[in-house]
Amino acid sequence: MESPKEPIVVSNPPTGVLAEGGRVEPVREILWGDFAGSRKFETSEELPAEMRKLIIRLMVVQADTEFASIQQHRPWLDSSPTLEDRWVQARIVADEARHGLQACRILRDFGEEGQKYIDELLTKKEGEHKLDAFNMKFERWGDVGGFTCFVDRVGVYQLRAFQECSYGPLARAMPLMLSEEQLHLNFGLNVLRRMVKDGARYAGSKEEAQEAVNKWYPRALDMFGHSHSDTSLRAINFGLKRWTNEEARARYIQEITPLVHSIGLELPSPDFDRHIL
Repeated sequence: MESPKEPIVVSNPPTGVLAEGGRVEPVREILWGDFAGSRKFETSEELPAEMRKLIIRLMVVQADTEFASIQQHRPWLDSSPTLEDRWVQARIVADEARHGLQACRILRDFGEEGQKYIDELLTKKEGEHKLDAFNMKFERWGDVGGFTCFVDRVGVYQLRAFQECSYGPLARAMPLMLSEEQLHLNFGLNVLRRMVKDGARYAGSKEEAQEAVNKWYPRALDMFGHSHSDTSLRAINFGLKRWTNEEARARYIQEITPLVHSIGLELPSPDFDRHIL
């Protein structure tokens, strides 16, 4: 099936159906894209060939990031500064494992092809993952805070983009995943805030917190992908994603800027140290 030349972009989704964040009232019809108004696809056999390939590709990347994050957090389970921090770290690792499992369950719907990708995902080691941010070690506590504040927040945008998408099994997985991810970003921002406010009495310093911002913010912006990506346009046409890469990145910058300023830190230019533009 050929995608139309002019994609349908849902910048302002219907009121009460696709609210930003929070809960979404479930619907059975496709809300945007080529198939808007039709019943959602419920099995892999129903999908057009190109759409099938795209869902597999998106789920492989999603699962890869979840499993990679576990590897990054694991060394800090016994090294976090406080008991509460260790508890949250354990929660984060458990959430990431469940999210990876959820993505793999969707891949299983695609039979032998999906299982092949699952088997590959389970053998990936640190440094072998698809996105740069997930191949970087957490060398200091500030890295834990910076990663969960910036990179996990991108993950929330990626999940929001799938809310009430055209593939039913994926749409139904979103509410719980989004609820669990909220813990991660609040934790990350609080870690950086405490580093700024309490310094060595907690962990690190304001200077280390700013270094974490400079390190992880560019990698987070890269995670949205290329600004003029044909793949992101196809995802919108198929009703799988709500925004283009650049639109999602702009929304992210608008949200994160006042939060970082509120804790006494500064964001570098959006072009600083970028690898993907």
